[in-house]
Amino acid sequence: MRFERLSEKQLEIFRFAHEPYAALICDGAVRTGKTILMGAAFLEWAMHRFAGMSFALCGKTVRSAERNLVEPLLALPSLRKKYALRYSRSLSVLTAEYRGRRSSFYVFGGRDESSYMLIQGMTLAGVLLDEAALMPRSFVEQAVTRTLSVEGARLWFNCNPAAPTHWFYREWILRAKERNAKRLHFLLEDNPGLSPRAIERAKQSFSGVFYERYIMGRWVAAEGLVYPRAAQGEGIVKDGDRPYTRFFVSVDYGTLNPCSMGLWGECGGVWYRFAEYYHSGRESREQLTDEEYCDALERLAGGRRLEAVVVDPSASSFLAALRRRGLPVRRADNAVLAGIRDTAAALHEGRIAVCESCAAAIREFSLYRWDTESGEDRPVKEDDHAMDEIRYFVRTVLRGETFSFA
Repeated sequence: MRFERLSEKQLEIFRFAHEPYAALICDGAVRTGKTILMGAAFLEWAMHRFAGMSFALCGKTVRSAERNLVEPLLALPSLRKKYALRYSRSLSVLTAEYRGRRSSFYVFGGRDESSYMLIQGMTLAGVLLDEAALMPRSFVEQAVTRTLSVEGARLWFNCNPAAPTHWFYREWILRAKERNAKRLHFLLEDNPGLSPRAIERAKQSFSGVFYERYIMGRWVAAEGLVYPRAAQGEGIVKDGDRPYTRFFVSVDYGTLNPCSMGLWGECGGVWYRFAEYYHSGRESREQLTDEEYCDALERLAGGRRLEAVVVDPSASSFLAALRRRGLPVRRADNAVLAGIRDTAAALHEGRIAVCESCAAAIREFSLYRWDTESGEDRPVKEDDHAMDEIRYFVRTVLRGETFSFA
């Protein structure tokens, strides 16, 4: 690595290998370089400290670990020149060779509570957990357990902040000294690779709790409106006769609960939600069938050729009804917190807009709040139906095609 191009805080990551700590925790703002630098430092430490041992590179999913760790490591010229690196995607194993030493770095995903079984039974000389705050506690603790029998084994954690009630914050960050862990807290200014313009753009990309966490690096609770800027009019535009070229419909399906549908059209690189359908079976005391909802969707589409209807994946009967009509369907990505973050950024950056005629969606923007009594990062399950299907669209269509999130 070229140390002279790193900040003092970034250099501390590499110094950890020569210090008497059992663990390293890097938390704080996004885009600070902590993930790739930890990956490089972890590989360097592992190859020089041990020979022929096994290690783990862990992410929220195997794919995220490959994207955030494996692929950048394989692309670093300094590492490629020094080590013989090979990655087997089918086995999810990165192997590294250096002067006759060969080590294996197994890639794991800590997606849910059952993930701990993937790593159970292994003996590891070191573990790097990327996005540790997004992993189940059972997976992280199992990874820690796998290192206990190896003298000199170390733990490497990085994450962006979450709620102050999060178990990782309570058990590791607040207890860092007790656990003999070195904690490095990062802000955007700790990355000399970011220009002042890039830093300002990053700051403008987040609002509310996401600004506090991803820009200020604070472990704070989610409270107040979920989309405070949209409630004040950000992303709300006048209706107009725009020359839309592509079309999608996003749907949050409900029987007694409201069913919300949004018609999206692309114009000039911006996706506009320019028409909607909203029906509450409970308020109207009229419960509609799947076929009646299909009729409503076709009226909303107005004969336009839809690329897909994006639907909550749990709405099995409605998905089947749409398929019977020959409509193209796509199961929505239902990641709630990530979807809210991405939707807030998309609204702010002008990648999506909601037209004034979409009264139900605009009303929900002013009502959609965080559930402060749950102790978790989740919105109140009220006034959220248009909010859900807008999130489905962003995560399923926009994020996969043109939008870049950090």
